[in-house]
Amino acid sequence: MPESVAAAVNDIAPEDRGRAILYSFLAKVLYAAPKQDITETAQYYASDDSELGRSFKEFLSAFKGSDEAVVGREYHDLFIGVGRGELLPFGSYYLTGFLNEKPLAELRADLNELGFERAMGVSEPEDHIATLCDVMSQLVVGTADGEFTLFDQDRFFAAHLKPWAGKFFADLQSAKKADLYRTIGRIGEVFMTIEEDGFSMIARA
Repeated sequence: MPESVAAAVNDIAPEDRGRAILYSFLAKVLYAAPKQDITETAQYYASDDSELGRSFKEFLSAFKGSDEAVVGREYHDLFIGVGRGELLPFGSYYLTGFLNEKPLAELRADLNELGFERAMGVSEPEDHIATLCDVMSQLVVGTADGEFTLFDQDRFFAAHLKPWAGKFFADLQSAKKADLYRTIGRIGEVFMTIEEDGFSMIARA
């Protein structure tokens, strides 16, 4: 979790704290293979019998006692590969079939408007699913202190996650190389549905 998120997350409402932490969890495990320290966050969600809670229990069961090298190879095969991984976790690819297309330009314009800058040393295009989850985490936290608004969250989600993230997480569950990441795909799919339903309720209010 970015330090800015970690420092502020305890000051916001419990439901938004949970959303921020979950977005940060997804960002972390989609940016790199998870380490054992991720289990503390997973246990936070696995404590109830909701669909999301059951998904986290499946993740913890699959991750328990896992070999770090094996998980690292799974991540490599899925997202990096030799030439390319089994999946391309980029919005532009999912929306157009190609990398670095119009959706990426639109995302960059929105990130600039919100005040986000590309991190030094990051080579991936900004429409990587991990980056989008990281931005949503910071938008949730920033809404509590007035830096952002619920409208900013809704607009960003609708433009840059809703159109393709559910499909990506479904593909992750059925990917040939996925083992542990099959459970992460389920977590992501369930959470995207919860977020979509939540923003729909706000729009109807």
